Parts: sequence; C-alpha cells; structure tokens
Amino acid sequence: MISTDGIMAQIATKFVKWDVPELMTLQDSRVYKLRERLNNGGKLNREEKNWITRNVRESVYFKRGIALSGYHFDFSDILKRYFVKQYGHISEYYAIDKTALHSMLYGRIEVIVEVNN
Repeated sequence: MISTDGIMAQIATKFVKWDVPELMTLQDSRVYKLRERLNNGGKLNREEKNWITRNVRESVYFKRGIALSGYHFDFSDILKRYFVKQYGHISEYYAIDKTALHSMLYGRIEVIVEVNN
C-alpha cells in the first residue's frame, strides 16, 4: 500500500484462494510499477497508456484490471467505457482514451462513442 495525502491507495488485491508470493515480489513487474506511479500522482506516456489498454482487453478475469500471479491490479480509476461499431457489430471496451483504443483495434471502425458511467 502507498500513502497518498493520508489515504491508503492499494496497489493490488489478492483474488485467488491458494497461496501466492508476497505482493512485494512483483514490484519489478511493469503492471506494478505503472499502478504505483499512478497512485503517486505520476503521468503515463502514450506507450504505457496503450499497454494498459491492451492488457485490460486481454484480461480473462477482469474488465477493468490486469491479473498477475494471483493479484488484481485495478485500473478502473483511469479507464473510460466505450462502445465501438465495426462491421455492423457494437462492442464494449474499456480504454484510457480513444487513441489507446484505436491502437489495439484492427479493421474499419465506423464509430467510437464514450459512455459516461
């Protein structure tokens, strides 16, 4: 946990029942470093925004987070909800911004609509 302005912000939460290594063993992972930087008020560059958006989309456990070694790294505080129409089909995605969403989609995009949660 990181203390920011007197509030304890959690890096990740354990989501499995079995034993997993301590969270501190993951501190060299990219997802840990990015979550820690965001908790400390840091900014992300374009490549990092694209990386988070792509990995959130590829996550099989969570819609707005990334799973690593039994821990859930939640990025719901920075992700926005979008509906994308491609080839007559509408899909829901979570992304940091439209540019990051464009970077992970292939083919013709008819429209992208940001939805306020």
